[in-house]
Amino acid sequence: MKITSVLAATAVTMAIAAPASAMDARLFPYDSRENHCPSGLQPVVWEGVISCGVPNQTISHAQMQAHPAGYRKAVRRSDRRLVCPAGEKGCFYE
Repeated sequence: MKITSVLAATAVTMAIAAPASAMDARLFPYDSRENHCPSGLQPVVWEGVISCGVPNQTISHAQMQAHPAGYRKAVRRSDRRLVCPAGEKGCFYE
């Protein structure tokens, strides 16, 4: 008897807690060319899944995932000069 009442209490607690966590979810708008959602809804991303809803974030999921530092410019070897001094071991770039 006690085990079933504990399981029932746990199930009720989880059922009550689940909608609260879903309401606090961050819904990002999904940029797509076509919108197959019903009127009033648009594609949104929630935990990596694309579905229909109303976004509560202003930026897209891709913009949120982008690193703020950007990319480092690669230096090509053609931009540097290879120096090999006579009588010394090895070469280096200037």
